[in-house]
Amino acid sequence: MDGRSAVEAVLAGEPEMRAWQEDLYRDLHAHPELGHQETRTAGVAAEELRRHGLTVHEGVGGTGVVGVLSNGPGRVVLMRADMDGLPVKEATGLPYASEATTTDAAGKEVPLMHACGHDVHVASLLGAVRLLAGAQEAWSGTFVALLQPAEELANGASRMVDAGLDTLLPTPDVAFAQHVLAYPAGTVGTHEGPFLSLAESVRVTVFGRGSHGSMPHLAVDPAVLAAMIVVRLQSVVSREIAPGEFAVLTVGRMVVGAKSNIIDDHAVLELNLRAYSEEVRDQMLSAVERIVRAECAASGSPREPELESYDRYPLTSNDPAVTARVGKAFASYFGDSATDFGRQTASEDFSTVPDALGVPYTYWGIGGIDPELYRSAAERGTVTQDVPGNHSPGFAPVVQPTLRTGTAAVVVAALAWLAG
Repeated sequence: MDGRSAVEAVLAGEPEMRAWQEDLYRDLHAHPELGHQETRTAGVAAEELRRHGLTVHEGVGGTGVVGVLSNGPGRVVLMRADMDGLPVKEATGLPYASEATTTDAAGKEVPLMHACGHDVHVASLLGAVRLLAGAQEAWSGTFVALLQPAEELANGASRMVDAGLDTLLPTPDVAFAQHVLAYPAGTVGTHEGPFLSLAESVRVTVFGRGSHGSMPHLAVDPAVLAAMIVVRLQSVVSREIAPGEFAVLTVGRMVVGAKSNIIDDHAVLELNLRAYSEEVRDQMLSAVERIVRAECAASGSPREPELESYDRYPLTSNDPAVTARVGKAFASYFGDSATDFGRQTASEDFSTVPDALGVPYTYWGIGGIDPELYRSAAERGTVTQDVPGNHSPGFAPVVQPTLRTGTAAVVVAALAWLAG
C-alpha cells in the first residue's frame, strides 16, 4: 500500500472516534496537573495505550509513560506529547474550563490551567494511536508513543532519559513532536533548522546595606542598584548582539524590600534569555555577569553578587532531511493549509530525547485559533491584542478542527516512514 492510500485507510476511522476524542480532550482540559504531578493524566494515557495493544511502561522519570505498538518489520517512529499544565487561573469562560487547584509550599491555593495546549497534544497522540492500532494492515514497523511530564519545568525529558528510556524501546529511526500555537486552526507548519529557541533563566542576587527609610545615607540601597542593572541590561541586545542575530533578554521578576520605610539589604532579579545559538546565549550570559558585577562595584555593594542559572532549554533544530520529508507529506495531505511557520521564540526540552537516542527529529506546529477570529483580527491588524497566545488565561484552542489536524499530522508524519 502506497503512502497516500495508507493515510486514507488509517484516517478513515477518525469520524467514528471523534466524539470519544473530543470528550477526552475536554476531560484533560478540565483536569490540568503541574509538572511531575501528572498522575491522573498519565493514568488516562496508559489505560488508553493498553486498550489498543501497546506494551506500556509507566513511571518513567516520575510520571512519564511510554507505549510501544509493534506491527511487524519496518522502521521505528517515536512521537512525543507533553502532559503538564500551568499555575494560571483560566479565564476562557468555557463550560469545561478548569477549576482545578493545588497547594504550594507555603500552603497557598494555586489555580491550574492547560494554558499551553498540552491537552491537545495528549488527545491528538492518543487519537493517532487508536487509528494506527485499528488499521495495522496499512503500515508496518513500530510506533512509539511517549507521554512526557514537566516540559514547563525544562527537566521532564531529561528525567525520562536518565531513567533508562533507551532500554524501554527499540532505537527510533526518527522522532517527532508537535505544539498547538496561536495560528488559525486547521493549519500545520514546519521549518527546517532552528525552530524553537534555546533558553536559560538566571537568578541574580545583589547585596546592599539595610537601613531606615529616613536614613538612606547610612545604606547601600539594593533597590537603586537593581534598577540600574535593569536599565543597563537593556543595552545588551541592542548594542552588543549583531543586528542579524536573534536574542531576547527579559527581566521577568525583581523583588526587593518588605515595607515602604525599610531599605532592605538585598534584591533578587530573575532574567530570561533566548537565542538560536549557544554562542549568542553565552555572549549574553557574559554581558549579564559583567554588568551585574560592575553595577555592584559602582554602588559600593558590601558583598559579591550571586548568579545562578536554571531552567535551561536546549535548541530545537529540525533535521533538514526529516523536515523536508514531513513537509512534503503534509503538503500532499493538507494542501494549502500546510505552510512554513518560521522560527518561533518559545522554547522546549523535547530535543533532549532524540539527542540522547542519537536520532534525527522534526518538530512542527498546528493552529488552534478559530479561523474567523484570526482572520478578522488579521484584517484589523490586532492579532497580538485579540488572539490569546500560549500561557495566556484566555488561551483556548477550538476543539475542531484543532484535534483533527493534530491527529492527522501525527498519522501523516508517521506513515511517511511506516507505509509503502
